[in-house]
Amino acid sequence: MDIKDCVVLRFQQICKERKIKLNELATLSGVTPSTVYSMVDPRRREVSIHTIKKLCDGLEMTLGEFFSTSEFDSLEQDIK
Repeated sequence: MDIKDCVVLRFQQICKERKIKLNELATLSGVTPSTVYSMVDPRRREVSIHTIKKLCDGLEMTLGEFFSTSEFDSLEQDIK
C-alpha cells in the first residue's frame, strides 16, 4: 500500500466511524465534493497536504491525529 492509498483509507475509516458520507466531509471541510471524490479515485496518484489539512480541519482533528496510525507507521521508504 502506498501513501495515497493510506490517506484515502484513513479518511474512509473516519467517515465510517462518524457515520458521515464523503459529501458531508466536503461540506464540513469547505471543499467541493469533486475534490474529495477526486482524492478517492484510484486513477489519481497524488493528494496534496493542503487538501488533507482542510479535510482534517473539517473533522476537527490535527494532522498528527490523522497520521498517527499503524498503516502510516508501516509504510516502506520510497527511497531505496
